[in-house]
Amino acid sequence: MIIDGSYGEGGGQILRTAVALSAVLGEEVKIKNIRAKRKNPGLRNQHLWGIKLVAMMTDAKVDGLKIGSTMLSFSPGTIRGGEYRIDIGTAGSITLLLQTSLLPALFADREVLLDISGGTDVPWSPPVDYYCHVLIPLLRLMGAQIEMDIIQRGYYPQGGGRVKVKVSPSELKGIALEDRGNLLARRGYISLRN
Repeated sequence: MIIDGSYGEGGGQILRTAVALSAVLGEEVKIKNIRAKRKNPGLRNQHLWGIKLVAMMTDAKVDGLKIGSTMLSFSPGTIRGGEYRIDIGTAGSITLLLQTSLLPALFADREVLLDISGGTDVPWSPPVDYYCHVLIPLLRLMGAQIEMDIIQRGYYPQGGGRVKVKVSPSELKGIALEDRGNLLARRGYISLRN
């Protein structure tokens, strides 16, 4: 399958989704024009590490995996569980890296333990609290077995954040969120850097 990364907003979401689905379906994907509509097109550090992580999990053959690359070929094998340590090395978004790796981890042959360093609360990406308090609880309603611990927060431009994520193989089921329901509580989360 060939995907044009310039479609729509032409950002990194097409890349993250394509690699995740490629791993789950076990089918090769080629992506061209990666992040074509961005000021600095091509792969950035956080994209590189997200793809590297899924490549490690699947023993994938990958071509074009370098900073600035606008073309990528990803050919996965079987998704393997295990322990994976990733240090993005910048304030690159941990949550965007998880967008690439969480779905494949749910279909691994055994438990996946991720230890990821980078940015937890950085511009242009979901903050880590969104994952902990919104996304992961929603995925649990679908049968996903995911636990996430924030070890240390990391902000732009230094990074230095760290999270640990445990994902058990899960059989997902559909859910219907048709009614808003009653308001049970209101909470706010604030994270500041000293």
